[in-house]
Amino acid sequence: MIVRTLGRVAYAPTFFAMQELTAARTPDTPDEIWLCEHLPVFTQGLSGKAEHLLQDIGIPVVQIDRGGQITYHGPGQVVAYLLFDLRRQQLKVREFVRRMEQAVIDVLASYGIDAARLAGAPGVYVQGAKIAALGLRIKGGCSYHGIALNVDVDLAPYQAINPCGYAGMRVTRLCDLVKTGDTPSLALVGTALAQALIQQLETS
Repeated sequence: MIVRTLGRVAYAPTFFAMQELTAARTPDTPDEIWLCEHLPVFTQGLSGKAEHLLQDIGIPVVQIDRGGQITYHGPGQVVAYLLFDLRRQQLKVREFVRRMEQAVIDVLASYGIDAARLAGAPGVYVQGAKIAALGLRIKGGCSYHGIALNVDVDLAPYQAINPCGYAGMRVTRLCDLVKTGDTPSLALVGTALAQALIQQLETS
């Protein structure tokens, strides 16, 4: 599996690059994880409803082809995109999602944070507050999009949306759950997340 570190990038070009790679895949194309951080953007999934954007705060809204509703990406958030051939590993989508969530849970556990799933709401939560959002597109048995983990991201933009379509959904971030001064760098969290994902996804 190839891990690429893209740094801080605009959303739209990254989205188009995922689509292009997926369209060009062959059965021999290696799976990839792209780690990045985005400039501020709201992304709206295929089933997204306009009413979940509560106010215009000057952050662009990009319509995309993953499942789910609206979410926020911005500096201080580790995003891991999974360009993965589920057929090759004989993974069903639900199991794929479960393993992605488990990777995040394992990373947070390494920082002493007790995280969990929430029934009927994909992602990872700490005491009911969302710390990681998950969204995928599966095309021809291959995935793109992925998971976004809040490290020290500004949480204010979430007040302008119903996160992932849930009114009143609380959000949290890693830096508020560790001792002051103990927040790891985005690079360290990204590396840990990539390693945890590889461990989960290379185990069939």
